[in-house]
Parts: sequence; structure tokens; C-alpha cells
Amino acid sequence: SVRRERTALSTHIWLRAETKPAEKRTPLPPAHAGRLIDAGFRLTVEKSSQSVFPWKLYESTGCEIAAEHSWVRDAPADAIVLGLKELASSDAPLVHRHIHFAHVYKQQDGWGKFLGRFLEGGGCLYDLEFLVDEQGRRVAAFGYWAGFAGAALGLLAWAGHATNQQPVLNAVHSRPNQQVLLNDVSEAIAKTGRRPVALVIGALGRCGRGAVELCEAVGADVIKWDLEETRKGGPFEEILGVDVFLNCVFIGKSVPPFLTNDVLRTDSRKLSVVCDISCDPYGDYNPIPIYSQCTTFGDPVQMLMPEPNPLYLIAIDHLPSLLPQESSEDFCEQLIPHLMQLNNLEQGVWRRAHDLFCQKTSLIQIV
Repeated sequence: SVRRERTALSTHIWLRAETKPAEKRTPLPPAHAGRLIDAGFRLTVEKSSQSVFPWKLYESTGCEIAAEHSWVRDAPADAIVLGLKELASSDAPLVHRHIHFAHVYKQQDGWGKFLGRFLEGGGCLYDLEFLVDEQGRRVAAFGYWAGFAGAALGLLAWAGHATNQQPVLNAVHSRPNQQVLLNDVSEAIAKTGRRPVALVIGALGRCGRGAVELCEAVGADVIKWDLEETRKGGPFEEILGVDVFLNCVFIGKSVPPFLTNDVLRTDSRKLSVVCDISCDPYGDYNPIPIYSQCTTFGDPVQMLMPEPNPLYLIAIDHLPSLLPQESSEDFCEQLIPHLMQLNNLEQGVWRRAHDLFCQKTSLIQIV
């Protein structure tokens, strides 16, 4: 295609390398970067030792290439710094406009300090989690792939427990595509000689749909709950009667917990694996207050209750990294129409995101 001529006034997007361990995803795959360049944007892409997409693919689309993590010193003040996960910890003021998942708007640990860096430097945050349309619906999300990956890991851990494997789930690594992951889970379940039963709460949402489709693809029985089934309010003792509980609910307000430690303390519990796919133990809205910290790809499972009836927890906050290529491409396909509007931040999702940033930073003064 014939690319539009870029000028000194072209909006400059700087795609930074991720710092979170094992994070291979990106909000902007090479093909989508090429579409932005075709539309007249200027793109700088940092080399990355983690990304599933080699930097040479970006270079071939016309992107400028920069050193890993060089945005801090080299990105022009007017560049928009695009990333996926939160920034590395620092006290340095933030002078740029940033787009990423910050995980601070629910007053998670350190939220005031982080947002204060923008106030000090004059920068701005456009949080990917809170890019919404006029009806308040998110315009881009990894939810489907979080559910798909979380269900896979939950069933793998269950199979490990059922076959007396120790640990029940080894360190997690990304898969080249979803069929490889489906094969891994199907083979693990086959070794148990059983058909697991999984309960999905939030089954009608994007995340829940991914979890349900993974379970059905590998032959697990699925119980699907959503608003109607949870209307009475928790805790829900029915969860104790399944093998795997998959929480796929995005919570934006305080609700009665789905599970509590008191409910779990019973000899009749069948439940052996909880996978909190929504994974927000640090905020005030966690509907599964039975744990206090996330697990990781390197150490994916925490034992919440010991033998002889152990209970295992998976709570990884970047589950779609299990399938980094597919999840990145799907996410950006949702996001790209809005990235195309970055040359006018006074409209659409960007205006609303800026207004929310101002609202949240105003709270710092009274905390």
C-alpha cells in the first residue's frame, strides 16, 4: 500500500518494551502498526527481549526502532507512550501521555504515588481498562483470552492433583497457538480417567465465554452462572460441589463475597482448584477474599488449604500471555479504530479517559 507522507506534525506513538516478567503480549502487533503508518502516524518501536513479535517485523512496516526501555530518556515530550502492563516502579515524574493498563483506579496499593508522578511531571494516563464508549462499555479487552487461558490452567492443576503430581502445576510457559494448549489440557484430563466439573461465574461475559469454550473443547462439564444465579448474593456453598471454580466477573463495586474461608472449611468440600481469572486481590472489591497476593507464571499455584483435602489457587494477572500472539492480535483489532483517532485526543474514548484521569488524580489531594 502507499503510505501517507508523514510530517513534523504527525502524531508520534512510541511503543515501549514491557518490563513485567513473562509478558510477551503487545497492544500493537506489527500488522496493526503498519496500518497506523499508512494512516500517517509516526511510530517508534522499542526492541524487546520478551515480545512474541520480533522487532524486525515492525521495521519492515516502516517503524523506527529504538533501544529497549529507552522511552524514559529518548522519547520526545509530545510522544504518546503506548504499552500494555504497568510501568516499572520509580519515583521519577512522568512527562508523557501514557496508554497502558495501570491498575490504580480502584485505589490499589501505591495508586496515589503512581498518579502523583503524572501530576508532578505534567503527563497524563489513558488507562486501557477504562477506554469506554458512550454507553460505558469497554472498547477493547483481553477478557476472552483471559478466560480461555485461566480455564486451561485451572483444569491442568486439577488434573495434576487428580494424578498426584507434585507440584500440581509446574511453571507456566506461553504456547505458540491455542490448539497446542487445547491438546495439552485434553491429554492431562485423559490421564485422570475422569470428567471434571467446572463452575464459571460470569459465564455470559467475554471472559466467561472464553472459559466456557475452553472447558467444552476439552470435554469438561460446565455449570454456567451469571447475574441470575448470583442475584441472591454470596457466599455460595454450591461452589464446594464442583472440581474447579473459575471466577470471570469484573467487579466495579463492593459485593457479598462468592467464597469465604469459613465456607471452605468443611470436610465435604469437593472443590480442589480456584482460578480467580478476574484477579484483583489488592483492591476493595475482591469477591474472593480468600487470598492476598497473585500467583505468577513461574509459581502459578498457591496451596490455600493443606492435605488431606487440599485447595489450590491460581490468580495470575496476565493470563492472556499464555497465548500472546492470538490475544495481542485480537485485542488490537478491537483497539485500532480508536488508535486511529489519537491525532485528536479531544474526542471519543480519549476524551472520556482524560476526564477520568482528572477525576482520579483529584482524589490524591484528600487521601
